[in-house]
Amino acid sequence: MSQQPRPLEGMRVIELAHIMAGPLCGMMLADMGADVIKVEKIEGGDDSRRMVPPQIEGESAAFLMMNRNKRGMALDLKSDDGKQILTELLKDADCVIENFRHDTMERLGLSYDALKAINPGLIYVEISGYGRTGPYRERAGFDLVAQGASGLMSITGPGQDDGPVKVGAPVTDITAGILAAMGAAAAYAGKQKTGLGTRVDTSLFEAGITHTYWQSAIALATGVSPQALGSAHPLNAPYQAFQTADGYINIGAANQRNWLRLLDVIGAPELNDDSRFSSNADRMSNLPELVAVLNGYFQRHTSEDWLEQLDQAGVPAGPILSIGEMLEHPQAIARDMVVETEHDRVGSVKGLGMAVKFHGAEPVSSRPPPTHGQHSHQVLKELGYSDTEIEALYTRGVIHSA
Repeated sequence: MSQQPRPLEGMRVIELAHIMAGPLCGMMLADMGADVIKVEKIEGGDDSRRMVPPQIEGESAAFLMMNRNKRGMALDLKSDDGKQILTELLKDADCVIENFRHDTMERLGLSYDALKAINPGLIYVEISGYGRTGPYRERAGFDLVAQGASGLMSITGPGQDDGPVKVGAPVTDITAGILAAMGAAAAYAGKQKTGLGTRVDTSLFEAGITHTYWQSAIALATGVSPQALGSAHPLNAPYQAFQTADGYINIGAANQRNWLRLLDVIGAPELNDDSRFSSNADRMSNLPELVAVLNGYFQRHTSEDWLEQLDQAGVPAGPILSIGEMLEHPQAIARDMVVETEHDRVGSVKGLGMAVKFHGAEPVSSRPPPTHGQHSHQVLKELGYSDTEIEALYTRGVIHSA
Protein backbone atom coordinates (compact mmCIF):
# COMPACT_ATOMS: atom_id res chain seq x y z
CA MET A 1 0.00 0.00 0.00
CA SER A 2 1.20 3.51 -0.78
CA GLN A 3 1.82 5.78 2.19
CA GLN A 4 -0.49 8.67 2.93
CA PRO A 5 1.01 12.16 2.81
CA ARG A 6 1.74 13.83 6.10
CA PRO A 7 -1.09 16.23 7.06
CA LEU A 8 0.78 19.53 6.57
CA GLU A 9 2.48 18.72 3.26
CA GLY A 10 2.28 21.78 1.03
CA MET A 11 2.64 24.22 3.92
CA ARG A 12 5.67 26.55 3.68
CA VAL A 13 7.04 27.82 7.01
CA ILE A 14 9.82 30.35 7.61
CA GLU A 15 11.37 29.88 11.04
CA LEU A 16 13.00 32.98 12.54
CA ALA A 17 13.51 31.40 15.93
CA HIS A 18 16.28 30.21 18.17
CA ILE A 19 17.05 27.94 21.13
CA MET A 20 13.87 26.01 22.05
CA ALA A 21 10.22 27.15 21.95
CA GLY A 22 10.28 28.49 18.37
CA PRO A 23 12.49 25.72 16.95
CA LEU A 24 10.30 23.10 18.65
CA CYS A 25 7.25 24.64 16.98
CA GLY A 26 9.07 24.53 13.63
CA MET A 27 10.19 20.94 14.13
CA MET A 28 6.68 19.79 14.98
CA LEU A 29 5.28 21.44 11.85
CA ALA A 30 8.12 19.88 9.83
CA ASP A 31 7.42 16.46 11.33
CA MET A 32 3.82 16.86 10.15
CA GLY A 33 4.99 17.52 6.61
CA ALA A 34 5.54 21.28 6.35
CA ASP A 35 8.52 22.62 4.37
CA VAL A 36 10.29 24.54 7.15
CA ILE A 37 13.13 26.89 6.21
CA LYS A 38 15.15 27.85 9.26
CA VAL A 39 16.75 31.30 8.85
CA GLU A 40 19.75 31.79 11.14
CA LYS A 41 21.97 34.79 11.75
CA ILE A 42 25.35 34.87 10.04
CA GLU A 43 27.36 35.19 13.26
CA GLY A 44 27.21 31.67 14.66
CA GLY A 45 23.60 30.90 13.86
CA ASP A 46 21.05 29.68 16.39
CA ASP A 47 22.35 30.23 19.92
CA SER A 48 21.73 26.55 20.69
CA ARG A 49 24.70 25.76 18.42
CA ARG A 50 26.82 27.03 21.33
CA MET A 51 24.97 25.20 24.11
CA VAL A 52 27.81 22.78 24.75
CA PRO A 53 28.83 20.32 26.01
CA PRO A 54 27.88 17.80 24.83
CA GLN A 55 28.93 17.87 21.19
CA ILE A 56 28.83 15.20 18.51
CA GLU A 57 31.68 15.60 16.05
CA GLY A 58 31.75 19.33 16.75
CA GLU A 59 27.98 19.84 16.46
CA SER A 60 25.88 20.84 19.48
CA ALA A 61 23.67 17.99 20.69
CA ALA A 62 21.11 20.60 21.79
CA PHE A 63 20.85 22.05 18.27
CA LEU A 64 20.69 18.60 16.68
CA MET A 65 17.80 17.64 18.97
CA MET A 66 15.55 20.59 18.03
CA ASN A 67 16.06 21.06 14.29
CA ARG A 68 15.49 17.93 12.22
CA ASN A 69 13.38 17.93 9.05
CA LYS A 70 14.23 21.57 8.29
CA ARG A 71 16.20 23.28 5.57
CA GLY A 72 18.63 25.89 6.81
CA MET A 73 19.91 29.20 5.50
CA ALA A 74 22.09 31.87 7.13
CA LEU A 75 21.17 35.48 6.39
CA ASP A 76 22.36 38.91 7.51
CA LEU A 77 19.09 40.57 8.48
CA LYS A 78 20.89 43.81 9.32
CA SER A 79 21.68 44.36 5.64
CA ASP A 80 19.21 45.68 3.08
CA ASP A 81 19.87 42.69 0.82
CA GLY A 82 19.22 40.29 3.69
CA LYS A 83 15.93 41.98 4.55
CA GLN A 84 14.94 41.88 0.87
CA ILE A 85 15.61 38.14 0.66
CA LEU A 86 13.60 37.48 3.79
CA THR A 87 10.73 39.62 2.48
CA GLU A 88 10.73 37.59 -0.73
CA LEU A 89 10.59 34.38 1.30
CA LEU A 90 7.66 35.69 3.30
CA LYS A 91 5.68 36.86 0.27
CA ASP A 92 4.75 33.30 -0.62
CA ALA A 93 5.03 31.61 2.79
CA ASP A 94 2.08 30.18 4.68
CA CYS A 95 3.59 30.79 8.11
CA VAL A 96 6.40 32.60 9.90
CA ILE A 97 7.58 31.73 13.42
CA GLU A 98 9.44 34.31 15.49
CA ASN A 99 10.53 34.52 19.12
CA PHE A 100 12.50 37.77 19.04
CA ARG A 101 12.20 40.57 21.58
CA HIS A 102 8.99 42.55 21.39
CA ASP A 103 10.01 45.20 18.80
CA THR A 104 12.57 43.32 16.69
CA MET A 105 10.27 42.48 13.79
CA GLU A 106 8.93 46.05 13.72
CA ARG A 107 12.47 47.44 13.51
CA LEU A 108 13.17 45.11 10.60
CA GLY A 109 10.05 46.40 8.84
CA LEU A 110 8.47 42.95 9.19
CA SER A 111 5.61 43.58 11.59
CA TYR A 112 2.38 41.62 11.19
CA ASP A 113 0.62 44.57 9.55
CA ALA A 114 3.49 45.14 7.12
CA LEU A 115 3.63 41.49 6.07
CA LYS A 116 -0.15 41.13 5.93
CA ALA A 117 -0.18 43.90 3.35
CA ILE A 118 2.03 41.87 1.00
CA ASN A 119 0.77 38.41 2.00
CA PRO A 120 -2.78 38.33 3.40
CA GLY A 121 -2.53 34.56 3.78
CA LEU A 122 0.45 34.67 6.14
CA ILE A 123 0.10 33.01 9.55
CA TYR A 124 2.25 35.07 11.90
CA VAL A 125 3.28 32.98 14.93
CA GLU A 126 4.79 34.91 17.86
CA ILE A 127 6.29 33.24 20.94
CA SER A 128 7.41 35.54 23.72
CA GLY A 129 7.98 35.64 27.45
CA TYR A 130 4.61 37.14 28.43
CA GLY A 131 2.62 37.64 25.21
CA ARG A 132 2.34 40.66 22.91
CA THR A 133 -0.25 42.48 25.05
CA GLY A 134 -0.47 43.44 28.72
CA PRO A 135 1.87 45.32 31.09
CA TYR A 136 4.66 42.72 30.77
CA ARG A 137 4.62 42.55 26.96
CA GLU A 138 8.07 44.14 26.63
CA ARG A 139 9.80 41.87 29.15
CA ALA A 140 12.14 39.13 28.00
CA GLY A 141 11.20 35.59 28.92
CA PHE A 142 13.15 32.54 30.00
CA ASP A 143 11.85 29.19 31.19
CA LEU A 144 13.12 29.61 34.75
CA VAL A 145 11.51 33.05 35.06
CA ALA A 146 8.25 31.84 33.53
CA GLN A 147 8.10 28.84 35.85
CA GLY A 148 8.29 31.20 38.81
CA ALA A 149 5.81 33.76 37.48
CA SER A 150 3.25 31.14 36.41
CA GLY A 151 3.08 29.58 39.88
CA LEU A 152 4.75 26.33 38.88
CA MET A 153 7.68 26.68 41.26
CA SER A 154 5.33 27.17 44.22
CA ILE A 155 3.83 23.70 43.65
CA THR A 156 7.03 21.85 42.70
CA GLY A 157 9.43 20.15 45.10
CA PRO A 158 9.21 18.30 48.40
CA GLY A 159 7.42 21.05 50.33
CA GLN A 160 7.02 24.75 50.96
CA ASP A 161 9.76 24.87 53.61
CA ASP A 162 12.44 23.54 51.24
CA GLY A 163 12.76 26.58 48.98
CA PRO A 164 11.60 27.02 45.38
CA VAL A 165 12.23 24.16 42.94
CA LYS A 166 11.82 24.30 39.17
CA VAL A 167 10.46 21.45 37.11
CA GLY A 168 13.51 19.60 35.80
CA ALA A 169 12.52 19.95 32.16
CA PRO A 170 12.05 23.42 30.59
CA VAL A 171 8.29 22.87 30.54
CA THR A 172 7.26 26.43 29.64
CA ASP A 173 9.58 26.47 26.63
CA ILE A 174 8.38 23.06 25.48
CA THR A 175 4.70 23.76 26.10
CA ALA A 176 4.89 27.17 24.39
CA GLY A 177 6.33 25.42 21.33
CA ILE A 178 3.53 22.86 21.36
CA LEU A 179 0.86 25.56 21.79
CA ALA A 180 2.37 27.57 18.94
CA ALA A 181 2.39 24.51 16.66
CA MET A 182 -1.24 23.80 17.57
CA GLY A 183 -2.16 27.41 16.81
CA ALA A 184 -0.27 27.37 13.51
CA ALA A 185 -1.91 24.11 12.41
CA ALA A 186 -5.36 25.42 13.37
CA ALA A 187 -4.73 28.70 11.52
CA TYR A 188 -3.57 26.74 8.45
CA ALA A 189 -6.82 24.73 8.53
CA GLY A 190 -8.70 28.02 8.66
CA LYS A 191 -6.67 29.36 5.76
CA GLN A 192 -7.81 26.46 3.60
CA LYS A 193 -11.38 27.78 4.00
CA THR A 194 -10.84 31.53 3.75
CA GLY A 195 -7.46 32.05 2.10
CA LEU A 196 -6.55 34.40 4.92
CA GLY A 197 -3.86 34.11 7.55
CA THR A 198 -3.94 35.40 11.12
CA ARG A 199 -1.76 36.30 14.06
CA VAL A 200 -1.00 33.50 16.57
CA ASP A 201 0.33 34.79 19.90
CA THR A 202 1.44 32.61 22.84
CA SER A 203 4.00 32.88 25.61
CA LEU A 204 6.09 31.00 28.13
CA PHE A 205 4.05 32.63 30.93
CA GLU A 206 0.77 31.27 29.58
CA ALA A 207 2.38 27.91 28.83
CA GLY A 208 3.32 27.62 32.49
CA ILE A 209 -0.17 28.61 33.61
CA THR A 210 -1.69 25.78 31.53
CA HIS A 211 0.02 23.28 33.84
CA THR A 212 -1.84 24.58 36.92
CA TYR A 213 -5.41 23.48 36.12
CA TRP A 214 -5.95 21.45 39.32
CA GLN A 215 -4.12 23.88 41.58
CA SER A 216 -5.92 26.85 40.03
CA ALA A 217 -9.25 25.06 40.51
CA ILE A 218 -8.44 24.79 44.23
CA ALA A 219 -7.28 28.42 44.51
CA LEU A 220 -10.29 29.79 42.62
CA ALA A 221 -12.72 27.72 44.73
CA THR A 222 -11.15 28.32 48.14
CA GLY A 223 -9.01 31.43 47.89
CA VAL A 224 -6.06 29.40 49.19
CA SER A 225 -3.01 28.71 47.03
CA PRO A 226 -1.95 25.03 47.05
CA GLN A 227 1.59 24.24 48.09
CA ALA A 228 4.19 21.76 46.86
CA LEU A 229 3.40 18.15 47.73
CA GLY A 230 6.40 16.28 46.39
CA SER A 231 5.06 13.52 44.15
CA ALA A 232 1.55 13.64 45.68
CA HIS A 233 -1.63 14.83 43.96
CA PRO A 234 -3.55 17.85 45.31
CA LEU A 235 -6.96 16.20 44.88
CA ASN A 236 -6.55 12.39 44.99
CA ALA A 237 -4.84 9.81 47.19
CA PRO A 238 -3.01 7.51 47.03
CA TYR A 239 -1.44 9.00 43.92
CA GLN A 240 2.31 9.38 44.38
CA ALA A 241 5.64 7.60 44.77
CA PHE A 242 6.07 4.99 47.50
CA GLN A 243 9.23 3.42 48.86
CA THR A 244 9.85 -0.27 48.24
CA ALA A 245 12.56 -2.63 49.50
CA ASP A 246 14.92 -1.47 46.75
CA GLY A 247 13.70 1.90 45.46
CA TYR A 248 10.49 3.71 44.61
CA ILE A 249 7.43 3.10 42.44
CA ASN A 250 4.51 5.30 41.44
CA ILE A 251 1.00 4.28 42.46
CA GLY A 252 -2.08 5.79 40.83
CA ALA A 253 -4.92 4.35 42.93
CA ALA A 254 -6.81 7.60 42.57
CA ASN A 255 -10.41 6.33 42.66
CA GLN A 256 -12.29 4.10 45.09
CA ARG A 257 -12.20 1.04 42.85
CA ASN A 258 -8.44 1.17 42.49
CA TRP A 259 -8.05 1.92 46.20
CA LEU A 260 -9.85 -1.32 47.04
CA ARG A 261 -7.79 -3.23 44.47
CA LEU A 262 -4.62 -1.82 46.03
CA LEU A 263 -5.69 -3.00 49.47
CA ASP A 264 -6.23 -6.51 48.10
CA VAL A 265 -2.73 -6.52 46.56
CA ILE A 266 -0.97 -5.44 49.76
CA GLY A 267 -3.19 -7.71 51.90
CA ALA A 268 -4.72 -4.95 54.01
CA PRO A 269 -8.49 -4.78 53.27
CA GLU A 270 -9.07 -3.57 56.85
CA LEU A 271 -7.61 -0.17 55.92
CA ASN A 272 -10.85 0.65 54.13
CA ASP A 273 -12.64 0.39 57.47
CA ASP A 274 -10.22 2.87 59.00
CA SER A 275 -12.11 6.18 59.23
CA ARG A 276 -8.95 8.04 58.21
CA PHE A 277 -8.80 6.29 54.84
CA SER A 278 -12.26 5.08 53.83
CA SER A 279 -12.97 7.81 51.25
CA ASN A 280 -10.79 9.97 49.02
CA ALA A 281 -11.64 13.04 51.11
CA ASP A 282 -10.57 11.16 54.25
CA ARG A 283 -7.34 10.04 52.63
CA MET A 284 -6.51 13.58 51.50
CA SER A 285 -7.20 14.92 55.00
CA ASN A 286 -4.85 12.34 56.48
CA LEU A 287 -2.28 12.09 53.73
CA PRO A 288 0.90 11.93 55.89
CA GLU A 289 -0.57 9.06 57.93
CA LEU A 290 -1.69 7.27 54.74
CA VAL A 291 1.77 7.52 53.20
CA ALA A 292 3.44 6.22 56.36
CA VAL A 293 1.11 3.22 56.57
CA LEU A 294 1.42 2.29 52.87
CA ASN A 295 5.20 2.70 52.86
CA GLY A 296 5.31 0.13 55.66
CA TYR A 297 3.65 -2.38 53.35
CA PHE A 298 5.56 -1.53 50.19
CA GLN A 299 8.95 -1.81 51.89
CA ARG A 300 8.34 -5.55 52.35
CA HIS A 301 9.01 -6.37 48.67
CA THR A 302 11.03 -5.11 45.71
CA SER A 303 9.78 -2.68 43.09
CA GLU A 304 9.69 -5.41 40.45
CA ASP A 305 7.59 -7.69 42.67
CA TRP A 306 5.09 -4.97 43.46
CA LEU A 307 4.78 -3.77 39.86
CA GLU A 308 4.02 -7.31 38.68
CA GLN A 309 1.32 -7.78 41.32
CA LEU A 310 -0.20 -4.35 40.76
CA ASP A 311 -0.30 -4.88 37.00
CA GLN A 312 -2.08 -8.22 37.40
CA ALA A 313 -4.64 -6.58 39.69
CA GLY A 314 -5.24 -3.68 37.29
CA VAL A 315 -3.90 -1.00 39.62
CA PRO A 316 -2.16 1.84 37.70
CA ALA A 317 1.51 1.78 38.71
CA GLY A 318 4.91 2.20 37.15
CA PRO A 319 8.65 2.47 37.67
CA ILE A 320 10.62 5.69 38.11
CA LEU A 321 13.15 5.55 35.31
CA SER A 322 16.24 7.58 34.58
CA ILE A 323 16.39 9.38 31.22
CA GLY A 324 18.77 6.71 29.94
CA GLU A 325 16.45 3.92 31.05
CA MET A 326 13.48 5.65 29.44
CA LEU A 327 15.29 5.99 26.11
CA GLU A 328 15.98 2.25 26.09
CA HIS A 329 12.53 1.20 27.31
CA PRO A 330 10.81 -1.21 24.91
CA GLN A 331 7.62 0.88 24.90
CA ALA A 332 9.54 4.04 23.94
CA ILE A 333 11.23 2.09 21.15
CA ALA A 334 7.96 0.55 19.97
CA ARG A 335 6.36 4.01 19.82
CA ASP A 336 9.25 5.43 17.75
CA MET A 337 10.15 7.91 20.45
CA VAL A 338 13.82 7.53 19.54
CA VAL A 339 14.43 8.30 15.86
CA GLU A 340 17.55 8.48 13.73
CA THR A 341 18.76 10.56 10.78
CA GLU A 342 22.02 10.64 8.80
CA HIS A 343 23.80 13.97 9.22
CA ASP A 344 26.31 15.14 6.58
CA ARG A 345 29.00 15.88 9.17
CA VAL A 346 28.08 13.84 12.23
CA GLY A 347 26.74 10.64 10.71
CA SER A 348 23.94 8.92 12.60
CA VAL A 349 22.03 11.32 14.87
CA LYS A 350 19.42 10.16 17.36
CA GLY A 351 16.63 12.39 18.62
CA LEU A 352 13.21 12.26 20.23
CA GLY A 353 10.37 11.21 17.96
CA MET A 354 7.03 12.89 17.54
CA ALA A 355 4.47 12.05 20.21
CA VAL A 356 1.54 12.26 17.77
CA LYS A 357 1.28 9.42 15.27
CA PHE A 358 -0.44 9.62 11.88
CA HIS A 359 -0.89 5.99 10.94
CA GLY A 360 -0.24 5.24 7.30
CA ALA A 361 1.78 8.41 6.78
CA GLU A 362 5.47 8.38 5.93
CA PRO A 363 8.00 8.43 8.82
CA VAL A 364 8.49 11.80 10.48
CA SER A 365 12.28 11.71 10.57
CA SER A 366 13.71 12.01 7.07
CA ARG A 367 15.94 15.12 7.00
CA PRO A 368 18.83 15.67 9.43
CA PRO A 369 19.30 19.02 11.22
CA PRO A 370 20.96 21.48 8.82
CA THR A 371 24.53 22.62 9.12
CA HIS A 372 24.89 26.42 9.35
CA GLY A 373 23.60 27.83 6.06
CA GLN A 374 23.42 24.42 4.41
CA HIS A 375 20.52 25.22 2.08
CA SER A 376 21.11 28.94 1.45
CA HIS A 377 22.05 28.37 -2.18
CA GLN A 378 19.15 25.98 -2.78
CA VAL A 379 16.53 28.32 -1.31
CA LEU A 380 17.84 31.34 -3.25
CA LYS A 381 17.72 29.34 -6.48
CA GLU A 382 14.06 28.60 -5.73
CA LEU A 383 13.50 32.36 -5.36
CA GLY A 384 14.95 32.88 -8.84
CA TYR A 385 18.46 34.06 -8.00
CA SER A 386 21.22 33.11 -10.44
CA ASP A 387 24.44 31.43 -9.39
CA THR A 388 26.29 34.69 -10.09
CA GLU A 389 23.93 36.69 -7.89
CA ILE A 390 24.20 34.11 -5.10
CA GLU A 391 28.00 34.20 -5.28
CA ALA A 392 27.90 37.99 -5.00
CA LEU A 393 25.67 37.76 -1.91
CA TYR A 394 28.06 35.30 -0.36
CA THR A 395 31.07 37.52 -1.14
CA ARG A 396 29.35 40.52 0.50
CA GLY A 397 28.54 38.49 3.61
CA VAL A 398 24.76 38.68 3.11
CA ILE A 399 24.47 34.89 3.20
CA HIS A 400 26.52 32.05 4.58
CA SER A 401 26.50 28.72 2.79
CA ALA A 402 27.83 25.39 3.92
